[in-house]
Amino acid sequence: MSVLSKPYFHDEAAAFAFVEGIIWGGEPSCPHCGVVGKVYDLKGVRSKASKKNPEGVERHGLKKCASCRKQFTVRVGTIFEESHLPLHKWLQAIYLMCSSKKGISAKQLERTLEVTYKTAWFLAHRIREAMRSGDLAPFGQGGGMVEADETFIGREPGARPGRKDAHKKNRVLSLIDRETGRARSFVVDNFKVETIVPILEANIAREAVLMTDEAHHYKQPGRAFAGHESVKHGKDEYVRPGAPTIHTNTVEGYYSIFKRGMRGVYQHCSKKHLHRYMAEFDFRYSNRSALGCEDVERAERALRGIVGKRLTYETTGVRA
Repeated sequence: MSVLSKPYFHDEAAAFAFVEGIIWGGEPSCPHCGVVGKVYDLKGVRSKASKKNPEGVERHGLKKCASCRKQFTVRVGTIFEESHLPLHKWLQAIYLMCSSKKGISAKQLERTLEVTYKTAWFLAHRIREAMRSGDLAPFGQGGGMVEADETFIGREPGARPGRKDAHKKNRVLSLIDRETGRARSFVVDNFKVETIVPILEANIAREAVLMTDEAHHYKQPGRAFAGHESVKHGKDEYVRPGAPTIHTNTVEGYYSIFKRGMRGVYQHCSKKHLHRYMAEFDFRYSNRSALGCEDVERAERALRGIVGKRLTYETTGVRA
């Protein structure tokens, strides 16, 4: 039986029950006042009648807080809030984005979910917000190795088409914790030392060993850690002879997946949205099969990140 045949991908009541189990764990909490447990179900409530639905639509998952007396569903305070898209279609979209190694385009979501392109584009960005972990724990704790590297993608705002100069492209800095296999990426304006130092010091433990290529902007920051090793890509050195652990091949592998996705699936991304795409690729890489996380669990982990990350169309920077 297909994974997509599960009830919560097709039935709205089952979809609400599934999300409630993940977010509340059987103990509903009021998003308005924060009270836990003093909540009861409102069954049989329907929305206002309309031309399309003369009898209204059943409001699944509707609850009321016995403390503040306000009504709510599990959608409130999440990326689903104020969305007119059925919850079961949201779950389909989350699964598709989490199970596609290099991502899935908004046009493909439009066709698969049978929604407009604007709806597909916006829901994809809200799902990327759920994927953004916000984890501040430094990499390399306990003396582990952390790889750091940078890459260029797309085109800087205002840069003329056709120019392939590196300084005309968007810049990304990524860190990979070899011990945990997690990735953390940052969109930066430049690769100057004053830009890189705060990022490395805030995200890498002092006892860690930093692994980079021979780029000069890593020399000064590298002194802040227990060790700093580098390979000379300019001289075709990708693994230190006699020292197989000294390389940046892990982060290079991450970039290969990222660029194949951005160029082959998404094709274009403006700088103002790039940080969300990086969060998407970071999430899938940090929850990949090699780390024991398969598609279904990956989608559930994304669902656990929906609370408190509401994104409105206006805040995406796109004019309606």
